Amino acid sequence: MRCLGIDYGSRRIGLSYGDAIGVATPLPALVQAAPEQRWAALAAVIRQRRVTDLVLGYPYNMDGTAGFKAKEVDAFAARLKAEFALPVHLVDERLTSYEAESTIGKAQRRQVRASGIVDSRAATLILQDFLDQRVPLPPPPGDEP
Repeated sequence: MRCLGIDYGSRRIGLSYGDAIGVATPLPALVQAAPEQRWAALAAVIRQRRVTDLVLGYPYNMDGTAGFKAKEVDAFAARLKAEFALPVHLVDERLTSYEAESTIGKAQRRQVRASGIVDSRAATLILQDFLDQRVPLPPPPGDEP
């Protein structure tokens, strides 16, 4: 299992990587100006990392209904499935950007936001949530068979 975590945005795409070890690691965000350049860069990451699963943050509202960006994310998920023929797992992304941004000082947020660091941190939280549900924890020390 080689998973690519994705925090989709119309201007930036945050990325993270994780495998059977169960730890999500941030990757550089895709911040190219043109959407097709971002798409080409995404395709390159998928090929280079030999990704087997795509984990996409899904914009639910706090009440559990689909958020206003849900249609955009649905279209992005459909394109991912069509072009890469990989499973696309949708994961609730509520508060991930807020949590990712909360570790950055207010004076730096605008600059950091433009760099895509927050987006990739959010993708890491999304992917880690997915991995935590899929990868079993090792037994505590002394409980090995």
